[in-house]
Amino acid sequence: MIDLSGKAAIVTGGASGIGRATAMRLASCGASVVVADLDGDLASVVAKEIAGAGGTALAVEVDVTSAAGVGAMAALAEEQFGRVDIVSCSAGYTHRPQGCLDLDEAAFARTFDVNVKGAWLSARAVVPALRRAGGGAITITGSVMGERTRPGFSAYAPSKAAANHLARTLALELAVDAIRVNAVAPVATETPMLPRFLGLDDPEGARERFVASIPLGRLAEAQDVADAIAFLSSDEARFITGIVLPIDGGRSI
Repeated sequence: MIDLSGKAAIVTGGASGIGRATAMRLASCGASVVVADLDGDLASVVAKEIAGAGGTALAVEVDVTSAAGVGAMAALAEEQFGRVDIVSCSAGYTHRPQGCLDLDEAAFARTFDVNVKGAWLSARAVVPALRRAGGGAITITGSVMGERTRPGFSAYAPSKAAANHLARTLALELAVDAIRVNAVAPVATETPMLPRFLGLDDPEGARERFVASIPLGRLAEAQDVADAIAFLSSDEARFITGIVLPIDGGRSI
């Protein structure tokens, strides 16, 4: 069993989907958790759920595209818990599937701002605290689409390729500080963001096509991803850094 007792974690995008499942999972392993999200009210709900289950959590409203915002988040986490050991960059954004000529510039920019800049700012903000803790683990939520793309996602897929590669780059840069950095790369996942992937025209048909492309015969669950993040954040993964771990039921084979 993964034991994160005595450790403190920050989970961005922690109010829903993969982030929520990750916050709950890390807390169940004994970590104190900062549930950070743009939706502060929903983050508070998750923090209360963790507390109700016997864990320790703090809700923080934050825009991960703001350097000042994530800096304040990191400072509050260290002030509240005395240290930061684990960071899960799970905040994400996607656009609906559409051709590049139909995708507007604002959606393209927002996708990169959250998925790449947000992960970079969040990771950078916590490095000083991780150094003071003697090291730690950062996990960035990328996507299998960052490794194997598909039509209609000309902003999302490249943003996730960048997120995957950001993890590899930071792993090399921060190894000297005993900070491990990895990425998880889920396939389409049962989260509130899934309808954006499926699109408006034929969502059930799109779901069937997604499932048909996955050898294990289903979409990912948020818990599948959260379990992997908990492992990568633990001492059991102490010699693992710089990987992009597919959580895709064999989709990328």
